[in-house]
Amino acid sequence: MSSTDSALTAPLPSFWADLRAALRGTNADYTRIPLKRAVFLLAIPMMLELVLESTFAVVDIFFVAQLGASAVATVGLTETYLFLLYSIAMGLAMAVTAIVARRIGETKGEDAALSAVQAILLAVLVSLPFAVAGIVWAKDLLRLMGADAWAIEHGYRYTQWMLGGNAVILLLFVINAIFRGAGDAAAAMRVLWVANALNIVLDPILIFGLGPIPAMGIEGAAIATNIGRGAGVLMQLWILVRGSEHLRIARAQVRWHGATLLLIARTSLGGIGQMIVAMTAWIFLMRILASVSTEAVAGATIAMRVMMFTLMPAWGMSNAAATLVGQNLGAGEPGRAEASVWRIGWMNMAFTLAVSVAFFLWHDAIIGLFTDDAAVIAIGGEWLSILAYSYFVYGWWMVAVQAFNGAGDTMTPTWINLVFFWLLQIPLAWALALPLGWSHSGVFWGVFVSETAVGLFTLWLFTRGRWKTMAV
Repeated sequence: MSSTDSALTAPLPSFWADLRAALRGTNADYTRIPLKRAVFLLAIPMMLELVLESTFAVVDIFFVAQLGASAVATVGLTETYLFLLYSIAMGLAMAVTAIVARRIGETKGEDAALSAVQAILLAVLVSLPFAVAGIVWAKDLLRLMGADAWAIEHGYRYTQWMLGGNAVILLLFVINAIFRGAGDAAAAMRVLWVANALNIVLDPILIFGLGPIPAMGIEGAAIATNIGRGAGVLMQLWILVRGSEHLRIARAQVRWHGATLLLIARTSLGGIGQMIVAMTAWIFLMRILASVSTEAVAGATIAMRVMMFTLMPAWGMSNAAATLVGQNLGAGEPGRAEASVWRIGWMNMAFTLAVSVAFFLWHDAIIGLFTDDAAVIAIGGEWLSILAYSYFVYGWWMVAVQAFNGAGDTMTPTWINLVFFWLLQIPLAWALALPLGWSHSGVFWGVFVSETAVGLFTLWLFTRGRWKTMAV
């Protein structure tokens, strides 16, 4: 019997042993161990990683909401610009995960480490123009998005801190993508635990003050975020140099390597494109909502935070699919790569169906946890109730998109997003909200139609299988 056959027929460890391995980290070969165990070992830490990230987003908006609807709107409008940054960070992360996973699957650890270094260098270079724009033109950026007088006069420092310190956001995304591509999901999880736990502790202290620490208001929320994420980045760099279960950066790899950097940049273009299309669509939606009322922006911002919180476990499972697809394609196992996507897709659908029920039954109560403004509760609750009708489609869409990205085929989702978000979602939301007079409800129903359609189409395209032939 071959060593591969032995690995596949060996008795499975107990659930608790696997859970400990998932949380502590393991050097398991995800291209050879039983698929069910591979999914478990990767999905558990990836889910917990993103659950805590989304927990911070919800806690953050909870504290900021105590400052009023204008403060919440400031966060929402600033996030429209941060979404552009996130699109670049996520695009880079997609490319890095795909390339590192492929190199690990090919058993080329040194090449994986070299790719990691180039990704970090690229992230630092990309962060510079965003920092300058945020520090110098914060008020103008808020004014451009239709912010009210309070946001422009008092909330602009939040925008300065968030955009000025954007390097920590980019590095946190990119280095955790390196860990995920290598199969070191537990390392990525621990980093976000530390970063976001620090954020959560500092948030109320810096916003409202404590003892000798003065109240900083909304600016304190941004400072807390930068301190927490900065600490996370330092921890990431320490792990990379010390060495994780599957990857270690040696001094020889800390250098400029143009060919590898260009490969990452080229592969990331599709990922950046798909995220920019989606994120700029959100900017247009927020601009439409801003023309309706500040309460509409605040309600949508809180609903989006709640949606992010509930989707993070699903994104964690989808990230596991990207790693498994990349590593198994690198190992010459396309059938196993596809099987992992279907397994995770069914898991995601079950989870999002459960969330749909909660949204349908308790939408107003959920929004009411963050604000006592009746108008904001009604608007945010309405969006959650509309989402409930098709939330399960999101679960499948995430996994299918991550399968494309994990294979290195980042352009296919870009073209899909371009058609369904720019050519369908924005015009439909605008027409329903303003000319037809549906107000904020028109935006929400426009999102419902477009995102349900894009989810079903992406899943159909995945079944055609062309992603299996991608070379990275």
